[in-house]
Amino acid sequence: MANLRDLKKDLNYVLGDIIDAVYIHEALNPKGDTKKSEAIIDDAIATFDELIARVNERKVENRKAHLNAVRADLETKATALVERINAL
Repeated sequence: MANLRDLKKDLNYVLGDIIDAVYIHEALNPKGDTKKSEAIIDDAIATFDELIARVNERKVENRKAHLNAVRADLETKATALVERINAL
């Protein structure tokens, strides 16, 4: 189960770092509009909730393939969020 534990930690660290990056951007640009950055934070939290629920699903055919799919989704969604941060 170490692999499952590592996946949960990856979810927490990656999406937490994205949220931290948004807060840093807001701190460095205090006069900027925060609606876009708040939307990124909301999307990061929603992504975390969605992916952690998928990790905790017990009744799947192939558990290993399921967790690999979750890991791949984390990578694609995190990349999209980072691109949105860079566009700010």
